[in-house]
Amino acid sequence: MIKAIFFDIDGTLVSKNEKILASTKRGIAQAQAKGIICGIATGRGPVHLKQQTDELNLDVFVTYNGQLAYTNEEVFWAEAFSKEVLTKIVSFSDQYHRQIIFGSNEEIAGSSLMRFGQMKGAKKLVRFLPRRFPMMFIKNTVSRFSFHRKEQRYHDLDILTKPIYQCVLLSPESEFNWLQEQLPVCRFTRSNPYTVDIIPAKGSKLLGIEKFVERFDLTLDQVMVFGDSWNDLEMLDGAGIGVAMGNAEAEVKAAADFVTKTNDEDGIYYALKHYGIVE
Repeated sequence: MIKAIFFDIDGTLVSKNEKILASTKRGIAQAQAKGIICGIATGRGPVHLKQQTDELNLDVFVTYNGQLAYTNEEVFWAEAFSKEVLTKIVSFSDQYHRQIIFGSNEEIAGSSLMRFGQMKGAKKLVRFLPRRFPMMFIKNTVSRFSFHRKEQRYHDLDILTKPIYQCVLLSPESEFNWLQEQLPVCRFTRSNPYTVDIIPAKGSKLLGIEKFVERFDLTLDQVMVFGDSWNDLEMLDGAGIGVAMGNAEAEVKAAADFVTKTNDEDGIYYALKHYGIVE
């Protein structure tokens, strides 16, 4: 029996227009009325969650790709970068003049371009870019004309004195192997072709969900998850029921137990009805 449901946000919980469908709100409310815990499992941090989830009365939040997880009453899991690993990330970013942001519990700091990209309005603009936009061109152009070419652009950021749970780097998919060579102590995952999320080596959304089931005396078999992108793969494979959205990447659909309709076609409600969560 399903006792908890987790939803990715972008491409899953919200539509292409960054809206939560009426059917999704209705489905979550009906699930909660049956005593099912409903939450999110997202690559986002706490800073921007209210922009997209304030219409829902959610119970639990697995954020920063599983590195920070909490309810409205407590933080039950927090795994930040070690000081040594964070120093390596900062040094890498300064050495190669990269656009990167650092996420703590309370704020995001770093590249102003990247901070803009995390805003709700900027994510709407991304819809108008071709799926395979030449991101190497963007990265090289931004780096070449950056006004912040000093050697230690990031070392002096105040946020680095706080626990950092995730970094987000402007990076095309073609850089994956090179990034692994440069920072083998980290894990790289992404939810779009334009940026890569950097988290501790053993991190994932599934890890955050595992900490949730430990805390609330459940099992993974009692958890249903919804996702659409590469950073959802582990949780789709590891949860009792993994649902891929109709707009999901092909690899993500292959990892799921069920492929529902798209995030614009009442996909969440359709899957909840399919599994008898709603009537």
